[in-house]
Amino acid sequence: MARASSGLAYPERFYAAATYVGFGGSPASSLSSLSRFPNDVALLLYGLYQQATVGPCNVPKPRAWNPVEHSKWTSWNGLGDMASTEAMRLFVKILEEEDPAWYSRVSDSVVGPVIDVEMHKPELESATALDSTNGNSTLEPKTIPPENGIMVETQDKGVVMEGLGSVGIYDQWVPPAVSGNRPKPRYEHGAALIQDKMYIFGGNHNGRYLSDLQVLDLKTLTWSKVEAKNTVGSSESTSLPVAPCAGHSLISLGNKILSIAGHTKDPSETITVKEFDPQACTWSILKTYGKPPISRGGQSVTLVGTTLVIFGGEDAKRNLLNDLHILDLETMTWDEIDTIGTSPSPRSGHAAACHADRYLLIFGGGSHATCFNDLHVLDLKIMEWSRPKEQGVTPAPRAGHAGVTVGESWFIVGGGDNKNGVSETLVLNMTTLLWSVVTTVQGRVPVASEGLSLVVGSYNGEDFLVAFGGYNGRYSNEVYVLKPSHKSEVQPKVVESPASESMAALLPTNASRDVEPDSETAPDVKMREIVMDNGERATLNIASEDANRQLVEAIKTEKEELEAALAKEQMQNLQLKQDLSEADSRNIELTKELQSIRGQLVAEQSRCFKLEVDVAELRQKLQTMETLEKEVELLRRQKAASEQAALNEKQRQSSGGVWGWLAGSPPDKTDS
Repeated sequence: MARASSGLAYPERFYAAATYVGFGGSPASSLSSLSRFPNDVALLLYGLYQQATVGPCNVPKPRAWNPVEHSKWTSWNGLGDMASTEAMRLFVKILEEEDPAWYSRVSDSVVGPVIDVEMHKPELESATALDSTNGNSTLEPKTIPPENGIMVETQDKGVVMEGLGSVGIYDQWVPPAVSGNRPKPRYEHGAALIQDKMYIFGGNHNGRYLSDLQVLDLKTLTWSKVEAKNTVGSSESTSLPVAPCAGHSLISLGNKILSIAGHTKDPSETITVKEFDPQACTWSILKTYGKPPISRGGQSVTLVGTTLVIFGGEDAKRNLLNDLHILDLETMTWDEIDTIGTSPSPRSGHAAACHADRYLLIFGGGSHATCFNDLHVLDLKIMEWSRPKEQGVTPAPRAGHAGVTVGESWFIVGGGDNKNGVSETLVLNMTTLLWSVVTTVQGRVPVASEGLSLVVGSYNGEDFLVAFGGYNGRYSNEVYVLKPSHKSEVQPKVVESPASESMAALLPTNASRDVEPDSETAPDVKMREIVMDNGERATLNIASEDANRQLVEAIKTEKEELEAALAKEQMQNLQLKQDLSEADSRNIELTKELQSIRGQLVAEQSRCFKLEVDVAELRQKLQTMETLEKEVELLRRQKAASEQAALNEKQRQSSGGVWGWLAGSPPDKTDS
């Protein structure tokens, strides 16, 4: 099921949920209003409501003879020192799991008075004071009252016409006239821009994950739905839908879109990378190598050159993360990075940007009960975290905000602080680290929402920020456009910028490790600092310009060397890919040959076995023949002996007859 939001106006959604289940404006004294839920769920909802509105249980344990009151006390007391905002979040989450469509069934007559939080103001103040006691918040609750339940628009309708080019005012959010079937309201979706078309995928609506793919043509401001298919294997395609998800990241890569990570109903163990091809209207899952990160949502994914840098998020078990992983898009190989320095605390719903293809900036985000407004910088060359010195306005804590870069400017829009939506649109000059407010919206406008999306489009050479969706007590499907006036391509000079010291905290500190000033440059730098203290600007300009030129030349030289080394590495990488391809081909051929030889060997083994059987039979026959020969020889000898005996007997008889005749003996009658 969908998890509740991590950072926007929980009191509003919580009290709407409390009114829906029957608590009303005061704590319930019985469980009769929760009779539609199982007993264990009803008791837990009661305990969470008490924890959110009153605080930790400090009432005496009721007597055992009253089992209902005893069960209620046990449920409340078991929550311990849980923060009120966490109790609110769990209350809404459990209700959405038990009744996913509860919010859509709340009528405007119920939502209106609930959203303005007036009927629950005493409980809200108590909850805020409790959070302050626990160290979770020191801010007073601030509400953005609705105007008759209708979202307030910040621009005169007469100015808004069809097309981005009709937006003639700078630094103001304008709701343009769009056509076509609008997508279902949502937040925590993904957005990406390809060829003047903004693609919207997934998101969360009424506690349910979405899987539809919508596209807004920024030239005509027309919505349409994309009927995408899954790609199975390498050629087959099926009409099975893509798994619904929220909290994922969409990245434009050439003419395709990557969807990374995100929460799903049945989460996988590791991050899944999907690719959408707008030409073929197909989704496919990309095969990756190495050890992929565990699955998560609310992470930041930043495109840096040919790599994706993934930071933080919240896993399927609601554990907050601050690990760093890099996906090489050329080899599709994951790599977990060990960093030095103090990394940002575990968080989700933050924003990230890349500056100068070297520095990763992380801003804001939230834990389960606290929102942040800190800025962290990671030097991707040496993998070192730092906290630079910032200038200008101090951003309010927020989570669930969106950010995009236009040149050197990083725009931050929306988000929430566990009480209200953030109405200020900020911009950070990433070179000078100077924060400033672009505009502030009034009323419950969708750009003061959590979980909205933000892309940068262009028209006639001008940039436009396009925001969509979000949640600020209501789910939104509105489109808002802002034309920024910031000229990020104009680089402020170090001698004229009041934020030069903060810039030194980001770039020169790290760059000094790579480009050491020579003996001529070092005096110029010292002279610049002395002149800045004394205010002698003319001398400073001459000295610093020489130093700057030398520094620029050194940086250019290093850049050329790095580009040459990169080109060499790319050539080696290409050669290795070719060698790998050839090795794969040879491996396939050798595998086929080995299989053929194995088949021949099996046949020869079969023949050998048959021959061994034949030889055994012949040996047995040979032994039989030898025995027969011996018997024949014995018979021959017996026959010869018998013949010899008969001959001897005959001779003896013949010899006796002659002598008897001579002696006058009568011959034997038997002989006659």
